[in-house]
Amino acid sequence: MKRKGFTVVELLVAIVLLIAGGWLFFTEKASIDAVQRDAARKIAINAMYYNLEEVFYEKNGHYPVTIDSKTLRAMDPSLFTDPIGIKLGDTGSNYTYDAKGCSTDGLCDGYELRSTMEREADFTKTNRNK
Repeated sequence: MKRKGFTVVELLVAIVLLIAGGWLFFTEKASIDAVQRDAARKIAINAMYYNLEEVFYEKNGHYPVTIDSKTLRAMDPSLFTDPIGIKLGDTGSNYTYDAKGCSTDGLCDGYELRSTMEREADFTKTNRNK
């Protein structure tokens, strides 16, 4: 008498293959998501950099002590929030702005913009004027 259905070995092989495929899918998805968040961080830092150089510095002749959506008005305000939802200047943010050579009246000679990345080294931009 011949039985219909699968043997235990066949079922185990199918389950192992499904688990391996699921594991591969989710690890690759996590990697792709991290690369995408890093790209978003670079876009935001570059937007801040070009607004500081091409708009703020050209108009004022110096750099600000701090930056936000009021300081850099030509920039999309949502770019001040990192991909995990924390705004520039808040504790835990991936973005930092460090003003350099500031006088007592708030005029700065330079700055360093930095973003902490997930898949590569920190992304840094510094002033190009002065």
